[in-house]
Amino acid sequence: MTSVTDALWASLPIPALILDAEDRIADVNPAAEAFLNTSRRSLLSYPVWDKIFVDAPLEDSFARVRSAQSALFVNSVDVGTGSRKPVSCDVQITGLSDRPDHVLVLLESREMQGRMDRAMSSKTAAKSAIGMAEMLAHEIKNPLAGITGAAQLISMNLPPEDLELTDLIVAETRRILKLLEQVEDFGNVRPPDRRPVNIHDVLDRARKSAALGFAAHMTIEDDYDPSLPATWADPDQLLQVVLNLLKNAAEAGSEGGTIRLRTFYELGLKVRRNDGSGAAVPLQIEVVDDGPGIPADLAQDIFEPFVSGRENGTGLGLALISKIVSDHDGLISVDSVPGRTMFRVSLPVAPREGVA
Repeated sequence: MTSVTDALWASLPIPALILDAEDRIADVNPAAEAFLNTSRRSLLSYPVWDKIFVDAPLEDSFARVRSAQSALFVNSVDVGTGSRKPVSCDVQITGLSDRPDHVLVLLESREMQGRMDRAMSSKTAAKSAIGMAEMLAHEIKNPLAGITGAAQLISMNLPPEDLELTDLIVAETRRILKLLEQVEDFGNVRPPDRRPVNIHDVLDRARKSAALGFAAHMTIEDDYDPSLPATWADPDQLLQVVLNLLKNAAEAGSEGGTIRLRTFYELGLKVRRNDGSGAAVPLQIEVVDDGPGIPADLAQDIFEPFVSGRENGTGLGLALISKIVSDHDGLISVDSVPGRTMFRVSLPVAPREGVA
């Protein structure tokens, strides 16, 4: 490979393998190493079926591609290894013009596809909520303030036994005004002031704050990868993201429950920027709680504004988190079952020239 081809091969976000004429592994890209949880050195020259389990007969497909020098697609097959349980993937097999007896195999997991789709959906939802925030702030807050003032004036001439109704009007209008202020805040999030940020410094600040406050009734554990490089982020906004996720976990958990913070590096994940270019997001933050989980009918829409699984919840917290993460060229996803809910934030690495 040339240096340009090497760079493209290394940056390809989809796990890729090259097989020789005898279906032995001739090369793998970094995304495939991460997907298979095995190093390139441990894979090279081994028969592919010694290292990978695929729930589909692909040998004939390999032969057809070599013969016709065309491409084949196999959808929704389970792919696994000895150290990884099978996951559903779409498999693409294509020939190599410079090596007709070799084939290129691409493995695109449904999990990765889903995360990308949810990220794009979250960006659309965030834009809609910004417009809604402006409308609500200008069209509803002033009339509500007038209603509150009128109720207070009326209460001045009422006997004590009739004050309950005006007190209710004042309390409810103030509650609605508070909600509108939250919506307005959502629409006024400033662009991130990005710089190199140590993820673990942010996590430690959030953890200390949570442990002394809203998560004092729970145990917070950590599992950090100390070798992670800096991310490219606004430290205050990133802290807000982590604090909101910790608060959600604390509210979902019960007395004596556990919240787990985990960081690690995962090759192969990319997000598409507005200009069409791709950005790698290998730095992973996970916030995991052992609460009851997100109701199944809400899980797909949990990052939409005004979607909440809690009574009296505004449904703006996760939508705000999603907007902040999107503004950082990142991804956010959730995986929830009863007893385990995991939110994952995927972030880019700081550019080399920006690191001191």
